[in-house]
Amino acid sequence: MLQIFGRGRPQVDDALPRAMFEARKRVFVDLLGWDVPVLGGRYERDQFDTPDASYLMLAGDDGRHRASARLLPTTRPHILDTLFAELCDEPLPRGETVYEITRFCLDRSLNARCRRAARDELIGALATFALDQGITLYTGVAEPGWLDQILAFGWRCRLLGAPRLVAGTRLGAVAIEIDAETPRLLERCGIRCPQPTGEVRDAA
Repeated sequence: MLQIFGRGRPQVDDALPRAMFEARKRVFVDLLGWDVPVLGGRYERDQFDTPDASYLMLAGDDGRHRASARLLPTTRPHILDTLFAELCDEPLPRGETVYEITRFCLDRSLNARCRRAARDELIGALATFALDQGITLYTGVAEPGWLDQILAFGWRCRLLGAPRLVAGTRLGAVAIEIDAETPRLLERCGIRCPQPTGEVRDAA
């Protein structure tokens, strides 16, 4: 089950967003060791979790968090332009139809097979959401392992510059083109895209 939150900050008293922020803490803080804010020792939230952000969340039949991603408009401060602009060897992509994918999170409670399924489902949902909302380009920043996966999904994706060592971590920035051909390209690599719904839940 896919839920989309937008135009308002998810509240921690809403069950699925709360589970998303908890999952983000377990992945990005506990597992990867990122130095990012943690609310109440349980929820990973940073300065980009603002009313401008949108969130795609996958839940299981039991309502529990499986995977999620945050989308930031590039017309506002976002991670690539604020923290990692040096990763780009060209002008940073910006515009009303350009969004940044951040905090792509697969729940640590899932086994390897379920994580792969959730990953592919969320990638397909991101493509469908873009087509539904008029998004023509995604950007993102990733470490090598995840970067290689992004480049291999089959969609039109390119590096914005050579990966670089930033504060001891090698990172690369990507641009992902989204158009009517994207679902077909993803499906060739086994990733199915759901039908657009046009529904965005206001989480405020």
